[in-house]
Amino acid sequence: MRAETQNFVAEIEKSLALLKQRMDWETAPHRLEEFNAWVEDPDLWNDPDKAQKLMRDRQALVDAMETVRAIGTELSDHVELIELGEMEGDDEVVRDAEAALKTLAKRAAEKELEALLDGEADANDTFLEVHAGAGGTESCDWASMLARMYVRWAEKKGYSVELQAESPGDEAGIKSATYKISGHNAYGWLKSESGVHRLVRISPFDSAAKRHTSFCSVWVYPVVDDNIEIEVNPSDIRVDTYRSSGAGGQHVNTTDSAVRITHEPTGIVVTSSEKSQHQNRDIAMKALKSRLYQMELDKRNEAINEAHENKGDAGWGNQIRSYVLQPYQMVKDLRTGYETSDTKGVLDGDLDELMAATLAKDVAGKSRADAQAEG
Repeated sequence: MRAETQNFVAEIEKSLALLKQRMDWETAPHRLEEFNAWVEDPDLWNDPDKAQKLMRDRQALVDAMETVRAIGTELSDHVELIELGEMEGDDEVVRDAEAALKTLAKRAAEKELEALLDGEADANDTFLEVHAGAGGTESCDWASMLARMYVRWAEKKGYSVELQAESPGDEAGIKSATYKISGHNAYGWLKSESGVHRLVRISPFDSAAKRHTSFCSVWVYPVVDDNIEIEVNPSDIRVDTYRSSGAGGQHVNTTDSAVRITHEPTGIVVTSSEKSQHQNRDIAMKALKSRLYQMELDKRNEAINEAHENKGDAGWGNQIRSYVLQPYQMVKDLRTGYETSDTKGVLDGDLDELMAATLAKDVAGKSRADAQAEG
């Protein structure tokens, strides 16, 4: 077996080992038996919320077990085919099995990463906001580049993307934009992107061709679904309507359809600028509830954030990643040390490896914090 093929086998075996560790493989059959016993309880649906959670948890366990078994079986089959092809001198069989093994290694790595997304809201859809920092046109242009990067990433993942609100820059780019990104684990993947992103490049807006540094902030928070209840006191909010300033169309700027909701106790402000004022109010309220829920998540994870995220990575002035386009090309995440020279790929949405490094670090930090708490 060629060295490259042996590496693929080793990668798949490593992914399988980590998947089993994450799901506590030894106790999984016993836990499934317990789930099955609960499902057969005739009183289960007396509490619909509890029943639905139990069914979701059971299905997640079943899916995880089936994934591990399927990858293990495919690995054995491909290795057996390669060995058989080599014994019989059938190069075509060997090539086909090696190609299948390479594909399996990629799928196993993806499943390994997905196993890290087991937080309370990780499976939810998400809102993503991009805000230009100080610096005028430079920062507005950088904000539009970041927004494009995340839209491209989401499209590659097969997620749907809806623009909720956008404020254009005075000369170029955008001052801010809010997107709703929908798909399984959308929040889990994107949650580590909250923070300040720094760009260094030769400015296309500077006739002297000098290097400029620009900053933008990104804020990610989960869409609150029906399983999460967030109460908003009507007396705590102020609702304003105003004219949309979005691009083109015969109805733009003709009615006060855009909606801005301010939550007085926290100072949170959310906006939506679709055509329908009723739709905008609904969208803005959902966004407000999501922001309030994110605040609650942050409170719960405060101890972990202090130890492993330096508390406030998502706040203005706390840089998490640098994108350098001149004098050399490098994207570096300052939390994990992960770096790549493929700046074009990253800005075109190739973010999985950057995200995975942060997810792995966060999980390792959470495990240490849990162990210290138990000790």
